[in-house]
Amino acid sequence: MPVVIADPEHRFDVASIDHVQRRLKQRHIQMCIAGTLGTGLFLGSGKALSGAGPVGALIAYALIGTVAYSSLCSVGEMTCHAPISGTFPHFAARWVDPALGFAVRFLSPPACRISIPVEITGAQILITYWDNNTHHVAIYTTVIACFVILINIFGVRWFGEAEFMFALIKLSMITGLILVGLIIDLGGAPNHERLGFQYWKNPGVLAGAGLEPNHIGLDRFLGILSVLVQAAFSFQGMELVAIAASETENPRRNIAKAVRRVFYRICIFYILGVFVTGLIVPYNDPNLLHCDSTVLTFFLATGTAAQSPYVIAMTRASIKVLPGIINAGVITSAFSAANSYLFCSSRILYGLALRGQAPVVFSRCTSSGLPIVAVCFTGVFAFLSLMNVSAGAETVFTWLVNLSTVGGFFTWGSINLTYLFFYRGFKAQGIDRKKRLHYWNPLQASIPPGLAIWGVTWCTILILINGFKVFWTFTASLFLTSYINVPAFIGLYIFWKVTRRTKFWKPEEMDFVTGIPTPEETEGPEIPPTTFWQKVAAVLF
Repeated sequence: MPVVIADPEHRFDVASIDHVQRRLKQRHIQMCIAGTLGTGLFLGSGKALSGAGPVGALIAYALIGTVAYSSLCSVGEMTCHAPISGTFPHFAARWVDPALGFAVRFLSPPACRISIPVEITGAQILITYWDNNTHHVAIYTTVIACFVILINIFGVRWFGEAEFMFALIKLSMITGLILVGLIIDLGGAPNHERLGFQYWKNPGVLAGAGLEPNHIGLDRFLGILSVLVQAAFSFQGMELVAIAASETENPRRNIAKAVRRVFYRICIFYILGVFVTGLIVPYNDPNLLHCDSTVLTFFLATGTAAQSPYVIAMTRASIKVLPGIINAGVITSAFSAANSYLFCSSRILYGLALRGQAPVVFSRCTSSGLPIVAVCFTGVFAFLSLMNVSAGAETVFTWLVNLSTVGGFFTWGSINLTYLFFYRGFKAQGIDRKKRLHYWNPLQASIPPGLAIWGVTWCTILILINGFKVFWTFTASLFLTSYINVPAFIGLYIFWKVTRRTKFWKPEEMDFVTGIPTPEETEGPEIPPTTFWQKVAAVLF
């Protein structure tokens, strides 16, 4: 069946003006998936524990883990077919409806940009573990922001090497914390107290939200719902690895390998990590960060990593050295996450400019392939973290953070919805997925499009329930930040639909060819590992 170029106005073929260079290697891409692991994981597990209890938190993280994995599989398969600049906003416009792509473009980049100052704020606040002089806040914030911008200005190779080292530190620290937690639980700490599952018995396995004290079952169910949004905040950003596809060597092979290994990393670092925290700290511990805190007070209320469940457990077990080391590691994580969000946001902006959907100045690249204008513009958002120096601006910043977090649900949902259309188009045009996507062999390949349907369903539920507490205790600010993205997304979609008279692409009209490089153009020969250390590296990276 012939391929129809559906809408030349959207400039699907931008290869001649796309000047970024493929300099990221397999190990960089493998570690980029850990790039957005920030304070949400290291400190957020304690917040989830206090909100839903050990089993409730485990249920929430496991459920959101499947949603995050579905989104990553969906964008991963589409990227393996089309490793080009623009990724999921462009995919939505190309294979679903240009109006959907327009709406996604306006919600996804702001979510990434606001995440930059959020992580910088987290790093700056954690520094007060050693220096609590409030007059130094602006200095630390500015220094961190400048370093994040400089790493991105140095180019994609420097970014890749920096993220590789940061990710090694983060993954090593998570692994170490899980092992230390198990040692404490089994009685191997200096105090030799064996905990076992005693905290599952007292105070229990489920915590209530405190909204329905007269209905314990309902209150515990609401506790799990409240933790779902917190868990999603910890997972958001994993799908952004696809944005690096246009700057990756052998992108089809390397993106596929990276996504295949995410399932195991979710199980080990997220699910197992939350399980261990439920063993070593009771959910009613007063030192834990409470679940009724906002995303921003998640940082501002902690001050340091002192409210991490691991630090609480170590302090009780008479382990005195590790808390400071953990604090330093969490600072590194926050810095790395800010670095990743700046990279991803600048590349989304660059992809929009290539297709005429953002000012053309943002498509300018240096001779080394760096979209310098997009990077500098996005870098300005890092200085929004200075808003926290002022008490009044702090409120505005809280709004922005909440809006961007909810915007992440729209991104996940749009990715999975786009994949369903993508899958349908392949089937209608008689394209053999196994032959065309022979690099692709994750879990989703055996049950398409089941994971994508699961992802769309739960993203819709999360959008609807993320502010459910407002129906018990109404506040205008919470209601607006929880649900204003819904009319905004619908409004953006309708605006573009009406003004440009767009349409849903028919499966037989979807363009799977124009501007997409062939495997022969992007993939080099795969060199199998020969030495012992090369084989170890191949397994890890």
